[in-house]
Amino acid sequence: MKIKKLLKLFFCILICQGAGFIGSIATRSSVNSWYAGLEKTPISPPNWLFAPAWTIIFVLMGIALFLVWEKKGKSKKRAVKIFIAQLIFNILWSFIFFGFQMPFLAFLEIIILWILIILMIKEFAKIEKKTKWLLLPYILWTSFAAILNFLIWYINY
Repeated sequence: MKIKKLLKLFFCILICQGAGFIGSIATRSSVNSWYAGLEKTPISPPNWLFAPAWTIIFVLMGIALFLVWEKKGKSKKRAVKIFIAQLIFNILWSFIFFGFQMPFLAFLEIIILWILIILMIKEFAKIEKKTKWLLLPYILWTSFAAILNFLIWYINY
């Protein structure tokens, strides 16, 4: 792979990891205080699992973005706009749930995020079919997160 392509790939992954880092600012402030005091569900994974899961998901998202960016002759504008929108909603969820400690509003927001991810997967797959497989863990993890979010709100409020 040429240096220019490697830099593009690195940049795409960095964008996604950067979003994760921004979201983690809100998470870190509450995970050991407010969140620790909430009653959890039996399906709640241990806290240590979230960082590696999101790191992997953000790498896969970055690779998918790179593959779309590299594709020639395909209209990418709509796909990239949806990508940006879902990335913003991904960050916002952490601030709403952990930062503002509003699980119900976070649940409503994660539904919008889920829809945006589905739209992104469809648009990316039109441009590069492989991206749907790279983004599958993202939609599955977000679906699981939405269920956890709802159950935490239901149990605690």
